Amino acid sequence: MDLLQSLNEKQREAASHDKGPILVIAGAGTGKTRVLTHRIAYLIDTNRAMPWEVLAITFTNKAANEMKERIGQLLDYPIDRMWIGTFHSICVRILRKNIERIGYDSNFVIYDTNDTKIVIKDCIKELNLDTKKYNVNSIKSIISSEKNRRNSADDYIKEHFNEFYKRNVGEVYALYEKKLKIANALDFDDLILKTIILLENEQDVREYYQERFKYILVDEYQDTNLVQYSLVKILGKKPDGENNVFVVGDEDQSIYGWRGADINNILNFEKDFEGAKVVKLEKNYRSTNVILNAANGVIQNNCQRKGKNLYTDFEGGNLIRVLEMDNEKDEAFTVSCLIRKEIRENNASYSDMAVLYRTNAQSRALEEGLIREGIPYRIVGGLKFYERKEIKDIMAYLMLTFNQKDNISFDRIINVPRRKIGQKTIDLITEYADRKGISKFDSCYELDGIGLTNSASKSVSDFISMMEMLMIKKDVMPVSEFISDVFEVTGYKSMLLEDETVEGRSRLENIDEFLSAAKDFEERYEDNGLEDFLSHVSLLADIDKTDETKNNCVTLMTVHSAKGLEYDTVFVTGLEDGIFPIIHQEPDSDDEEEERRLFYVAITRAKRMLFITYANDRMRFGNHETKLKSRFLKEIPAECVEDTNPMAYAAKKIEGLDKNIKKMPSFVKSNFFKGSLDVEKEKPKLKSDKIVAGDKVMHKSWGVGTVVQIKDDGDSKTVVIAFESKGIKNLNLEYAPIEKI
Repeated sequence: MDLLQSLNEKQREAASHDKGPILVIAGAGTGKTRVLTHRIAYLIDTNRAMPWEVLAITFTNKAANEMKERIGQLLDYPIDRMWIGTFHSICVRILRKNIERIGYDSNFVIYDTNDTKIVIKDCIKELNLDTKKYNVNSIKSIISSEKNRRNSADDYIKEHFNEFYKRNVGEVYALYEKKLKIANALDFDDLILKTIILLENEQDVREYYQERFKYILVDEYQDTNLVQYSLVKILGKKPDGENNVFVVGDEDQSIYGWRGADINNILNFEKDFEGAKVVKLEKNYRSTNVILNAANGVIQNNCQRKGKNLYTDFEGGNLIRVLEMDNEKDEAFTVSCLIRKEIRENNASYSDMAVLYRTNAQSRALEEGLIREGIPYRIVGGLKFYERKEIKDIMAYLMLTFNQKDNISFDRIINVPRRKIGQKTIDLITEYADRKGISKFDSCYELDGIGLTNSASKSVSDFISMMEMLMIKKDVMPVSEFISDVFEVTGYKSMLLEDETVEGRSRLENIDEFLSAAKDFEERYEDNGLEDFLSHVSLLADIDKTDETKNNCVTLMTVHSAKGLEYDTVFVTGLEDGIFPIIHQEPDSDDEEEERRLFYVAITRAKRMLFITYANDRMRFGNHETKLKSRFLKEIPAECVEDTNPMAYAAKKIEGLDKNIKKMPSFVKSNFFKGSLDVEKEKPKLKSDKIVAGDKVMHKSWGVGTVVQIKDDGDSKTVVIAFESKGIKNLNLEYAPIEKI
C-alpha cells in the first residue's frame, strides 16, 4: 500500500523528499500535521531510517502525542523508541545521559514555575531588596528572557551597570543561578540552554547525536526563538554535509514575537541550510473561497513573508459580514442575536461557533451579552471575567466596605497586597473573633485582647484605618470613581504596575475593564449605588454558573489562543485601531506586521461564516473613547464583504429585542434591559455657585433632601444635606450624585 496516495501533489512532494534540507511553507488548513506524520512514516517504511534515527520536535506535548498516534496508525512498527517530543523533553533525554560533562549530576531536578518563584523570592530577601519594588514575577520574566537570548547574569549586569534597579535584578539573577547549581537543579529555560552548551563544548557528544539523528523534523518552525533555533542548527548541520532537516511552518502565522519567537528563523532557512528545497502547501481544506480570498488580501500587505496564495476546491461561500456597532454593549448584543440566528436558521450548534477578541479584558462585555441571552459559553486559555483573581480581590474590598461582617472577603484581602500581616496574625484574629462571637473585622478594634506583636498590631490598625476611610468614601462617590480609589489606596494598583510581565499587564487591563463595567452600570441604571452594583455583579456570576453546559457551548478566546483551531462560524470582535491592531506604530512597522498576521490567523479560523465587528465608541479605563475602525478592514477585498446596512440591522435587533423581552423572566428584564437601548447621557455635576442653603436636591439613592450648609475645604467643597429618609449627610460636591430640583 502506498502510504502517500491519500496526499495531494504538493503534500506528496514534501513527504517523499529524499535527502537534504527542506522548508515546507504550510498555509492555514493545508494539512501540515498530515504531511509531517506521513513524512516520518515514509522514511521508516522505505527503510531510509530506523525509528530511533528520526528526531521530531514539536512545541506541545499534545502535538507530540497526536503525531505518535497518527504514525502508529500508518505503520506496523512499534513507535516507543522514536524520539518525538517537545524541545524540552528531547533536551531532558540528552542531558540525563551527558550532563556530567558540564558539571551537573545526572539526577538533576527540574524546577517548575512555582519552584522558580520561591528561589527568586529567597534571593530578593537574601540581598535585602524591597519586595514591593522587586516583583518576583517581573524578575522571573527577565531571567527567562535573558536565558532565551543566551545572556548570562554577568552579561545582564554589564549591560545595565549604570541602572540601579536593573543592576540589582542582575544580582538576583546571579544568586538565583548559584542556588540552582548548588541544588543540582535546572529551570525550564536551562533545559534547552544547557543542552546547547553541552553540544557546543563536547565534540564527541555533538557528533554522536548528529550521527544518530539521520533525519530531523521540526513543527511550527516560525515560532522558534534563539535557543530553539540554535539547537536545530547544531544537530542539523552535520560535518559530512548531509543536512536532512525538514521544517514545517507558516511565516504568516508567526504571532509570538512578544515572547521571543523570531520570524527570521523561517525566512532565513535557505541561508542557514544551503541548497534547501522549498515546498508551499497552498490548498486549504478548511475554509470557503471567500474567507481565503479575504485572508490573502490582508496578509499580502506584509513584507516579512515568503509569499503564497491559499485556495480551495470549495467554490463560493457566504460573504463576510462586517458590522458597525455603536458601542461594546451593542457589539455583545449583536453577537448574541447572530448566534441565535445561526442556531435557528442554519441548524448550528453552540459548539460550532467561536467569538474571538484581541485582549482578555474584552471578554467582559461579550460574556454579559451572552449571559443576558442565556447562551452557554466557555472561556479558553483563561478564567471567566468575574472569576479572575484581581476582579475577585477588588470585589472583596467593595464587599467589606459595604458589610464589615463579611469574613470571607476579610480573609481574602487582609494581606493583599502584602502589608506584613502573616498567617499567624490572621489565625489569632480568627480565634479571638470565634471566641467572642463577632466578625473578624470587628475583632480588630480589640487588638489588646488578641495578643499580637507591636508590629502586627500596627499593620492591622493601618488596614482598619484605610478601610474606615473607604467606608466613608463609598457613600459620597460614584461607584466607578470609588472603585478607582480602592484600586489606588489599597496599593493594588502599585502591586500590578510592579509586575511587568505579560500576565501583569493583562491583569491591569482587566481592572480597567472592571472600571468600565462600573461606569456602564452607572449610566444604564437609576439605582446605581454600591449595593446595587454588588448585587448586579453577583447576579451575573450566579446566572453564569447555573447556565453553563460542558459540551455544547460557544467558545470565547483571544486570537492567540485560537491558533490551530477551527470553527464553522467565527466572530472577530473589536476591530478598531488601538485595539486590533493594538499598537499605534507607523505603517509597515514590525509590530504592525505581527498584528496583521494575528488578524490573518483570526480570519482563517472560520470554515463557513465569518462576522467581523467594530464599535464607534468603546468604554476603556472607565471612560468613553471614540474609535476608528481598524486599518486592516480596508485591506479585505470589497468583493468578499456583504454590503450591510447598519441602521437596518439595528432596527431588526430592536424589533427582535421587543419580542424576546416578553419571554424573559422578570428579574432578567429589570436587571439587564433597564436603559439598555436608550442610555441616559451623563448629567453635569452641580457647581457650588449653582446651589445655596435651602435648595431642594434629589439624590439618586436617598431621594429628596434640603441643603443645610456648604463648606469650603480649600481643594474641595462639602455640601451638608438633610435627607427625608437618611438624615444628615456630608457629601463631596464634586462626586455627589445629586441634582437640583
